[in-house]
Amino acid sequence: MLIGPFANGSAVIIGGLVGAFLGTRLPERLRTALPMTFGLSSIGLGIVLIVKIKSLPAVILALILGAAIGELICLEKKIGLFGSASKKLVERIAPAKQGMSAEAFQETFVAILVLFCASGTGIIGAMTEGMTGNPSILLVKTIMDLFTAAIFATALGYAVTVIAIPQLIIQLCLAAAAGLIMPLTTPAMMGDFTAAGGFIMLAAGFRISGIKLFPVANMLPPLILVMPISWLWSTYVPF
Repeated sequence: MLIGPFANGSAVIIGGLVGAFLGTRLPERLRTALPMTFGLSSIGLGIVLIVKIKSLPAVILALILGAAIGELICLEKKIGLFGSASKKLVERIAPAKQGMSAEAFQETFVAILVLFCASGTGIIGAMTEGMTGNPSILLVKTIMDLFTAAIFATALGYAVTVIAIPQLIIQLCLAAAAGLIMPLTTPAMMGDFTAAGGFIMLAAGFRISGIKLFPVANMLPPLILVMPISWLWSTYVPF
């Protein structure tokens, strides 16, 4: 029985509820500083994942092609609309206590949605548990997400709890598919996949920290393309 995805989803819900309830009760210094720390942590984790790269040209090609697809289908805009709809839905039950412009809300919501749902830690953790039954990686992410959700919920309100739904679906699908995917992969393909996730986490960290507003949601398609491109590159371009 899978443990990690449900523990991780529960942490996002609990953290989101606690953070939204506390709201402005937390000192402003804390609510400003901690998201920057989370952004820095995402940058650091992204760097750690990027160094596992095996074929830089293959990963860069996947990032470019995937980002172009994301831009063409306006993936970030659609995710932003999901965030706005989530906000309206939960505010019918629990109205927000502090104001935030629609644009600022979408910017932050998209960044943390990617951070929660598309992090290398979550993807690899779900696949590892699905393949080996070991939930340790996802349990580490669970601890981090508990506090991350609480802090961001002080600004975004109860809408943060909705992120647990796509996160749970993604992790369950990855865990279920791991038995089919993992036997077909090579260490080089996994290294390049991890590195692609690292680049996305690096971009998300820059965005959360307010350094550069990368369109991180439009950078998700490379996660689908990177393994096939890595295999093709290592097979037909042996250098």
